[in-house]
Amino acid sequence: MGNFSRAFYLISLSAALCAAVTTNAQSQNPANTEPQDVETLRVSTTLVTIPVSVKNRDGGFIANLRREDFRIYEDGIEQQVSHFDTADRPFTVLLVLDASDSARVELKEIQDAAIAFLQELHPDDRAQIIAFDRSLSTLTEVTGDRQALSSAIRRVKTGGGTALYDTLQTVISTHLRKIAGRKAVVILTDGIDTSSVNASFESTIDSAEGQYALIYPIQYNTVGDVLGKQLSAENSGAGAVMYTTPKGETVKVAFDRGNRFLRMLAQTSGGRFQQADSVKNLKQPFARIAEELRRQYGLAYYPTNRDVRRRKRRIKVTVSAPDGIVHARESYTYKPDNR
Repeated sequence: MGNFSRAFYLISLSAALCAAVTTNAQSQNPANTEPQDVETLRVSTTLVTIPVSVKNRDGGFIANLRREDFRIYEDGIEQQVSHFDTADRPFTVLLVLDASDSARVELKEIQDAAIAFLQELHPDDRAQIIAFDRSLSTLTEVTGDRQALSSAIRRVKTGGGTALYDTLQTVISTHLRKIAGRKAVVILTDGIDTSSVNASFESTIDSAEGQYALIYPIQYNTVGDVLGKQLSAENSGAGAVMYTTPKGETVKVAFDRGNRFLRMLAQTSGGRFQQADSVKNLKQPFARIAEELRRQYGLAYYPTNRDVRRRKRRIKVTVSAPDGIVHARESYTYKPDNR
């Protein structure tokens, strides 16, 4: 071997040994800064997303607004709007239908209204159909195929109890996290929970505050039907009848609590609560929700306050449009890498 070749060989061998030692050291002793770097990256990528609708004093939606028309404040401190979506961007809607035994009599009307809602959406919007009684059933994947979505709604069967809190907890923690972009939950229910074991009124509201999707509850009134049955039984001579839930509450008390829950759910997430006095009048609230989804602007910002100890933050959105009235969520729970 010549002198040049021998020297080149020794240099190559030395470099290989150094690389092996370095690699071994890294595998035996990972860099101490790695967890800190990962945490810093995780915090720095936290993006707060706020869907916003703007109406004038007559109730009409204001169109063609621009990024510079909006200002966002977190705990009174102005934030820089880093992302802006115009109102014509597509949405993904999770349509959640209460299929418990309380919906048995009017199931066809519920199905008709839900299908009519799908036809109100923009052609580029997508949806997923979810039904629940005491358990949750995912009837479709996310799709824009209206025929597949309608067929899934027609397949809904009524069942037993109502695990409303458990269902929403799963939708928020699992289904929503799989969906990128603009998204909303539309849930049709009487609001009476009889079967949840993993979630509660309070924990579900907390979960809604920790995510950025709009939640639009539609509550239909089942109390009238129950009271009618009660009155009919009494008039027939069967004696006084008191309809209660499995938890021992009267249906009226449970319905009123459901009303408070659904209203709070909408307010916390930035959606709107809708109420129908009967299942036969569901198409109007569905149509109002569809219109608002078509008129939503999307704002987002990276919060300047990265202190993870201050978790609940107040939000205020203003608009420069004359007589513009903003509807948006008023708070959120700060979590690194929130989705």
